[in-house]
Amino acid sequence: MTDERFELPGVGVIPAAHRRRRKVVFVLAAVVAAAALWAGICCIAPQSFRATKYPRGGRAMNHRLAIVYSVKYQISIGGLEKLHPFDMRKYAKIYLKLNTEGLIRPEDVFVPEPASEKQILMVHSRRFLESLKHPSTVARYLEAPPVALVPKGLLDAGMLEPFRYATGGTILTARLALKHGIAVNLAGGYHHAKPHAGEGFCIYADMPIAIRALQGEGLIRRALIVDLDVHQGNGTAVIFKGDDSVFTFSMHQGDIYPIPKEKSDLDVDLPAGTDDAAFNGILKTNLPRVIDRSRPDIVFLQAGCDTLGEDPLASLAMTAGGIVARDAMVIDECVRRGVPVVVVLGGGYSKLAWAAQYKSIERTIRKYGLATGQPPYPPRKPTGKERLYTK
Repeated sequence: MTDERFELPGVGVIPAAHRRRRKVVFVLAAVVAAAALWAGICCIAPQSFRATKYPRGGRAMNHRLAIVYSVKYQISIGGLEKLHPFDMRKYAKIYLKLNTEGLIRPEDVFVPEPASEKQILMVHSRRFLESLKHPSTVARYLEAPPVALVPKGLLDAGMLEPFRYATGGTILTARLALKHGIAVNLAGGYHHAKPHAGEGFCIYADMPIAIRALQGEGLIRRALIVDLDVHQGNGTAVIFKGDDSVFTFSMHQGDIYPIPKEKSDLDVDLPAGTDDAAFNGILKTNLPRVIDRSRPDIVFLQAGCDTLGEDPLASLAMTAGGIVARDAMVIDECVRRGVPVVVVLGGGYSKLAWAAQYKSIERTIRKYGLATGQPPYPPRKPTGKERLYTK
């Protein structure tokens, strides 16, 4: 077989095989450039999101309910974040839907500062913070091997800083709950993080850090964590083991990660296939007893929605309606008893996980945050840029 050749002025004879390789390289370079441009466009936040960039106060809805969010919750490491099963745009999707449905405007939300090193060290060890300087270690904590390839600077800015902002969000949410009664952080619930290690896509233990911060300031003495994520809150169980000031209650699927389980103050292992009626029936039985026993000054609801039937990492059988009823049970019981309640979002890996959590938050806003029950602002369609940003 002969190789076709042709001659270019000033270049000489170029074999056809070389021309084909050059063409392939050119096409690949064009694809990479286009992908980079697309990623750049997608990462430019619309104005509705840029309005939540810097820490500031907001407006408590009906003087009873506060929403906490920051555009800096967004994890972005050059597109690698899309390889993880967790929807990194979940928080942004919920925030945008609250805006477009007329329930909030950007100026209504409270925007947090990132958790400080001093606050983080209330729960985590210095050795742990040093370990976060190594991409391979962070990749293991996140169960995301490609993260090991990320440069250290990008890793901190694109991954660790968003976790610090979300943790600061939970601290702020707890303070607002003490002031207004109900507060929702559109992030948080990192219940697998332990004092000396991250785990299960959790870096900083935001709920324990918030509890220690409030206890350290003398704002609370006792706290209750109601963890309804499909995975056991093993990190919070370890952190508060032997601590009578914090009661840990976890309802979770028993035959999935983490295995072996840690020991919470009360664990309820659920079988695969548990549906709305079974889950909420067990919760209804245990919740009043847990509150009576723990006598909390504040309740943290870890409202993970990976209990949904279509979640790829679990096999319970709850519906979106069941999630709404589940969260309502906890929030309504806290309101009835006059106990401040903090809501954090936890896990959820199905495509519509965000929509189920939006419905739960919407219900809470309509019941407690609106004087008339009607949205205070006219609904609107999302802009093309907003749709692109949350895609």
